[in-house]
Amino acid sequence: MARETICFVQSFRAGKGVRLLDDSPVVCKSPDAARRAAQRLEASKAGVIAFSTSGDAELGDYDDEPVVIYKAGRLPARFADD
Repeated sequence: MARETICFVQSFRAGKGVRLLDDSPVVCKSPDAARRAAQRLEASKAGVIAFSTSGDAELGDYDDEPVVIYKAGRLPARFADD
């Protein structure tokens, strides 16, 4: 199978203290759709990030570093350096 690019939006809600809890990721059809979805969620979530990754789903081989499309609010440390 050929490599494909998949766009995701991951949002986070506040947990106890400074802890962030992951919401279910949302798959989007394009980078623009991912950006719009993230911007809509921004007002109601502690943090949100939209990103894309490329790979071969059949082999389970995806890029190690996703491409950040949009981010806002408080994010876990794994996204802080992007």
